Amino acid sequence: MTDSTGENKLARVLARKDVLALAFGAMIGWGWIVLTGSWIQSAGSLGAITAFVFGGIAIVLVGLTYAELASAMPQVGGEHVYSYRALGHFASFICTWTIVLGYVSVVSFEAVALPTVVEQLFPNYAVGHLWTIAGWDVTASWVAVGVVGSLTMMVINYIGIRTAALVQKVVTLLILAVGVMFITGALFTGDSATMEPLFNVENGVIGGIMTVLIMVPFMFVGFDVIPQAAEEINLPFREIGRVLMASVILAVFWYALIILGTSLMLNPQALADSTLAVPDAMQAVFAAPWAGNLMVLAGIAGIITSWNAFYIGGSRAIFALAHAGMLPAFLGKLHPRYRTPTNAILMIGILSSIAPFFGRPTMVWLVDAGGLGIVVAYFFVALSFVVLRYREPKLERPFKVSQGKLVGGLAVVLSLGMVMLYLPGSPSALLPVEWVVFGAWMILGLVMYFWSRARYGSDYAAKVMQRELAGEDPYAGR
Repeated sequence: MTDSTGENKLARVLARKDVLALAFGAMIGWGWIVLTGSWIQSAGSLGAITAFVFGGIAIVLVGLTYAELASAMPQVGGEHVYSYRALGHFASFICTWTIVLGYVSVVSFEAVALPTVVEQLFPNYAVGHLWTIAGWDVTASWVAVGVVGSLTMMVINYIGIRTAALVQKVVTLLILAVGVMFITGALFTGDSATMEPLFNVENGVIGGIMTVLIMVPFMFVGFDVIPQAAEEINLPFREIGRVLMASVILAVFWYALIILGTSLMLNPQALADSTLAVPDAMQAVFAAPWAGNLMVLAGIAGIITSWNAFYIGGSRAIFALAHAGMLPAFLGKLHPRYRTPTNAILMIGILSSIAPFFGRPTMVWLVDAGGLGIVVAYFFVALSFVVLRYREPKLERPFKVSQGKLVGGLAVVLSLGMVMLYLPGSPSALLPVEWVVFGAWMILGLVMYFWSRARYGSDYAAKVMQRELAGEDPYAGR
């Protein structure tokens, strides 16, 4: 682990529009195309909106803690830096490794979502039956589309942050344009009678809302990519916090309005008969098949933005852990020309390319297991925020949250409450297969963590982090 030439420095090239597109595009992937219909069926139209509003409030509070910490400590790795400063070595690893699970699960989700949307555009393209998982037939052509897509996104991120940022901006604009068409059209042509039932009472109003609420963290994960890429953002530190919060608030409105527009256009029977509710609702708005296909294309754009952003976020988090001696050093290597963490990107690419082999049921498993990782990390960040407010009140905070201790306390309570939603005894508890995914990920990380700690020594991370927190080159003289 030697580098005294600055070869491990990331390039600071991301402007304001790049950062906003990165975070917002990450939060509006493909999930809203696939899952909006099931959200409305599970909780009712107003129940689903309620779940996203309440979940969104929790995410906004957590986002405020991120915004302050990101402006105060704009180093690569985000959660890794904050939790280390506040809570120490092991807590920092757990926090960062669980958010990486969230990122990898999203990247893997998109590798499964791509062949799903291709099937919508080209019915019956799936040939070459391989096996059946959870009642779903996995075919060779279906797997091939997911794997090729995953490898393509891996290459885009491998060759540089500038290329990835350009792709992100263009595709996010396409999603916004189509979304505005759909929402305005639904508001003018929709019928409020189709929104019945407002709340699903079959499993209890609260149970229905909780069924949707468990998916909210997964849908909103993405704003936290900003802190991961902090060393590549070319903005005043205060502006990093502002852009982060703008992206979160924009995403809350997006999801609520997409649910509203869909419920205005499709009644319960139409929702039950629909494979992809939002494209069908878009087709109903304009009474033309082209409109549905346009929404499918917006969904593909969402796949690209989310896929792209979480390659960036996940690879930078792994990079930060490796450079702090918490993961093997080879995962902290930067490409000499492209300045990207190549081995971390390759690791994510390999893992996500496995997901299509398990078929479409994998989508729900990834949402739930990844969601647990995300809310665990949010809890650690909120706790770090509170600890640093008390321990280091004089820390320079360019973006300082008003009533910070109250906001931080609420963020801790709400994020812990979201963790509880996933645990046994909750109506929305993880399934056994989802616990296997979560447990296998944690075991993999702990094995690498303890190997790395034995290999590099317990003082290594302390020295690296001290230099980084002091604003020095953390890798100089190694």
